[in-house]
Amino acid sequence: MRFVIVTGMSGGGKATAIHMLEDAGYYCVDNLPVSLFEKFVDLIAMPENEIDKVVLGIDARAGQSFEEMAGRIDALKEKGLPVEILFMDCSDQVLIKRYKETRRVHPMNVNDIGSRIEDGIAKEREVLAEVKKRADYVIDSSQLLTRELKEELDRIFVKNEGYNSLMVTILSFGFKYGIPSDADLVFDVRFLPNPYYIDELKHQTGNDKGVQDYVKSFPACGQFLDKLTDMLKFLIPGYVQEGKYQLVVAIGCTGGQHRSVTIANELYERLKNSGGNFGIKISHRDVKQAR
Repeated sequence: MRFVIVTGMSGGGKATAIHMLEDAGYYCVDNLPVSLFEKFVDLIAMPENEIDKVVLGIDARAGQSFEEMAGRIDALKEKGLPVEILFMDCSDQVLIKRYKETRRVHPMNVNDIGSRIEDGIAKEREVLAEVKKRADYVIDSSQLLTRELKEELDRIFVKNEGYNSLMVTILSFGFKYGIPSDADLVFDVRFLPNPYYIDELKHQTGNDKGVQDYVKSFPACGQFLDKLTDMLKFLIPGYVQEGKYQLVVAIGCTGGQHRSVTIANELYERLKNSGGNFGIKISHRDVKQAR
């Protein structure tokens, strides 16, 4: 039997993950009170039970004792029950944005309507700290599209493939529109000649072969990519070891349409084929800005 507990930050994608696992054939129960946890497990573990894939969703709503929950999970593992914990996380900044857009009250603030969203998030992180330490999988949904989340869940819980604890995002951007607020590492490629000043390339982007050939024709481009690739291959295992879940590598040029897009695409291809124990995606923030 496969028994998965799905928990995490409110607004971090827990409900979406549970629905996706239900579509994948898991029997799902959401928001079960901690007091009923052991009774539920006993029923699921009965020999005559034919359900072999179970998802139990638990969150930090009022009345849940997560210190007690952590202890009960430890006890189940000691008894030999194959319990797996999926923790859906998200950055505070993205969580605040999501709550403001939906105008929902944070679950930790239901008894204190005047509390700020930030206060509820901080309180919830404290409550969930012990359970997160025990998590087998931590997925940060801050930068994930719904499609990408489904692919990650399918890989772990359907195809039984390896778990990539770190998701690396290669992000191109234009300095004229500001440095991405979520960037962990920022690299400036404005030292390369700008295709914008070439008439036939001006209205193309780094996704077009003409711009790519032009940018990569300069020796400095290849040298920069070689050095940056080597540095990231050195850094990424350290980030994985330290438990980092998201790494945003931002590549910037003036407008975010030519040089940065070309470099980001090439860097993505190099890292994608490097065989490292991490997931990788690419995004072009400003490629569609009006020129």
